[in-house]
Amino acid sequence: MNYSEFDNYELGDIKLLSGETLLSAKLAYKTYGRLNSEKNNVIVLPTFYTGTHQRNEGFFGTNRAINPDKHFIISINLFGNGLSSSPSNAETKQRGSKFPTINLFDNVACQHKLITKNFGIKKIALIAGWSMAGCQAYQWAAQYPDMVQAILPFCASAKTSEHNFVFLEGVKAALCADPEWNSGNYASQPIRGLKAFGRVYAGWAFSQEFFRKKTYKNLGYNNLEELLVDWENDHANNWDANNLLSKLLTWQKGDISIGNKYKNNFIKALEGISAKTIIMPCSNDLYFPPEDNEYEAKYIKNCELRIYYCEYGHCVANPGNDKNFEIALDQAINDLLK
Repeated sequence: MNYSEFDNYELGDIKLLSGETLLSAKLAYKTYGRLNSEKNNVIVLPTFYTGTHQRNEGFFGTNRAINPDKHFIISINLFGNGLSSSPSNAETKQRGSKFPTINLFDNVACQHKLITKNFGIKKIALIAGWSMAGCQAYQWAAQYPDMVQAILPFCASAKTSEHNFVFLEGVKAALCADPEWNSGNYASQPIRGLKAFGRVYAGWAFSQEFFRKKTYKNLGYNNLEELLVDWENDHANNWDANNLLSKLLTWQKGDISIGNKYKNNFIKALEGISAKTIIMPCSNDLYFPPEDNEYEAKYIKNCELRIYYCEYGHCVANPGNDKNFEIALDQAINDLLK
């Protein structure tokens, strides 16, 4: 993939929530459209677990609710994704297994610096995102409630559940079982571990109904093994093992209530969200089930829960998988931007 067209925001050395310091930190980002004179047309799209700003391009367009002809879109890469500061590109003393622990809190604090100091923006019309990007939307709304006017997390949650945590332990164990991983101190990528990671991941990315109905054939796979091999190769060919594990830890530690503002009081953090909110889970999502979102919606002041019913599970939101989800997503965006 060609990621050459993006900008870097240099943050210098930053103190992390863990107490560690990330040296020479940088955020990779890309903007689309123009910032208007009132600076009130801003939409922020964080990236998801195996996403980049390039993958986010599937969520907007000139014929979509998020439209670069009308909106100033800032797509910000997650720490650990290989473009922003990551184990693979960090300062030498923090490279690889020595990379510090990053929380979503840290990501959002640095994104806030980019948006306020680099662009002089005081209000964000909408923050939207799939999976870990949606988790960042929640984090933004809790961390900077006076700045965020609306959020649309889809297939995401405000706090990583224990069930979700255990799933992540499973894919991590599959990767780390490869002797080539060598506690993160590998000379070359642990390909067997990365393939195992992808194969295990695939079983959770879609629902039981998806496999029972062989819906994978709608995505161009002739049989189940083709899907599994594709997931193996995607992770083995496109991702650094330490980068995946760094973001996985960030995901596992997801919780909007961490930090001094809410002091681990999750309900208080949910109640602290003032942004107009639509939460869009998929009925069969195995990572972020609707039940978790139903709990969250009880405490967010101005919140609507819109469950999308579909056998695709978590990957319903992957651009191109389900046209009807795209329509529902755009409707929700339009409703929030009214």
